[in-house]
Amino acid sequence: MASPDVQSGVSQHPNSTVYVRNLEERIKIDDLKEALTEIFSEYGTVIDLVAKKNLKAKGQAFVVFEDVEAAERAIREVQGFELFDKPMLLDYAKTKSDATVQREGNEEDLELHKRRRLAEKERKQAHQAAEDQKKLKRPAGATAPDAATARPIKATRGAGLKSSNPGAGAVVPEEYLPPNKILFVQNLPEDYDVDGLTAIFGRFEGFREVRLVPGRKGIAFVEYEAEAGAISAKESTAGMGLGPESKPIKVVYQRQ
Repeated sequence: MASPDVQSGVSQHPNSTVYVRNLEERIKIDDLKEALTEIFSEYGTVIDLVAKKNLKAKGQAFVVFEDVEAAERAIREVQGFELFDKPMLLDYAKTKSDATVQREGNEEDLELHKRRRLAEKERKQAHQAAEDQKKLKRPAGATAPDAATARPIKATRGAGLKSSNPGAGAVVPEEYLPPNKILFVQNLPEDYDVDGLTAIFGRFEGFREVRLVPGRKGIAFVEYEAEAGAISAKESTAGMGLGPESKPIKVVYQRQ
């Protein structure tokens, strides 16, 4: 089935999930998944198949087999096979799929796997945001920008803790800060105290304490023993409505 002119292109370590790219983007997701299932089922039991229609994931799919041997056979035989007039390019996925982790472990293992994946995603976002900010930096010797030009750059700076080092690089927006075991919580109702916040954040793994800032209302720091607890808490509480008006709170990682 494989085209003899196509290089294998395999760069990842063998596992039971096959990453498929260069798929025809105009095909409906249901039709694409049906075609992929029919093709890959020839090489082993397919326990999951993930293909999404959002822009970033278009043209890609993940085929999860019951075992590594089936994935190896599929990559060897299907590499370069044309589907909807486009040759499929196959490799092993970089990480195990959710279906594989759940099959080999339990719900706790699956939750930990998801947290690690989320942490890695946020690290990449933080790195990309930092790179984007560097591109906005004015080169040495350039004339100072006028107020209208400077305003958009200033607007990207985080509203939380800022570096006191004047020679520091570009400031990463709060939304893209890398995971940290300490959360910075903003927009809190003025009447919320340590006990009230502990009731919210204390239910997540590894909770240590809530710290209010003397003389500053509406903000607090929440610390966990490890990043995993902070990640879960951030994902579950960001945007939560508190107080009589259900005002959404803002939860970000503390700037390091």
